[in-house]
Amino acid sequence: MVNKNASPLTLQAYRNDLIQFFELGAVSRADEINVNHLTVRGYLAWLKQKNYSRRSIARKLSATRSFLFFLKKEGVIEGGKWSAVTRPKIEKNLPRFLYRHEVEALLEAPDGRTALGFRDKTLLELIYASGLRVGELVNIKPSNLQLEERLIKVLGKGNKERIVPVGTVAAELIMEYQKEVRPLLALKNKEGHVYEELFLNRWGNPLSDRGVRYIFRKYIQQVSHKEGITPHSLRHSFATHLLEGGADLRVVQEMLGHVSISTTQIYTHITRERLSEVYHSAFPRK
Repeated sequence: MVNKNASPLTLQAYRNDLIQFFELGAVSRADEINVNHLTVRGYLAWLKQKNYSRRSIARKLSATRSFLFFLKKEGVIEGGKWSAVTRPKIEKNLPRFLYRHEVEALLEAPDGRTALGFRDKTLLELIYASGLRVGELVNIKPSNLQLEERLIKVLGKGNKERIVPVGTVAAELIMEYQKEVRPLLALKNKEGHVYEELFLNRWGNPLSDRGVRYIFRKYIQQVSHKEGITPHSLRHSFATHLLEGGADLRVVQEMLGHVSISTTQIYTHITRERLSEVYHSAFPRK
């Protein structure tokens, strides 16, 4: 996993999957060297009995097989035909996104006359304007900003850096936030710590992933009753609206930091669904 530049969270998830396989999946450590495809199938049956989703089971199977192949390569165990165990078929769920008027309502929800409201307005605008993940947002430092060129350097999954554009509105908000608001928040830190992160919480500490999700939930509940909308939905909205506007799929892939074009192609299904929805609602001969 390290060779694949997996994120710490991904590594932790895989680690938990392997622990579960060897300790909870009816496989004792004494039996490790005798693991075969029947053992793996038994593990999958156990997961299904525990009502794990197909997506979770597929991930756990992938982590388990990769580790078993590693043990085989190291000479710890012999081959057990693990590739004969097929992954469960996963239904492709379209990402949840917001329509443009919903995004506009969300971005206007924070009260920009207060320090925290202006911070919230700035970070929501930035997530949407650059299609950022929450983890990328909270790690941004002023040194990552090239606002005159309206560019920002972000550290994505697998510690991969990429340069993404910043909208004019977002750039102007960031500049004002840095000049007027961030210094006020920094003074709230009672220990006098000086942090590099761009976005700070009400106590002058770096804003966390959980903090961003709390902020988002606070405002989305004011403007939308849709279920399952998260900060990541703004990233989905960013991609969907770009493609609706005629952006090239490869360009969107680069901006989102997707390794595979197939990951980005899911948004073409959203735009087709949206076109169909508009057609059936507007065309007179239904």
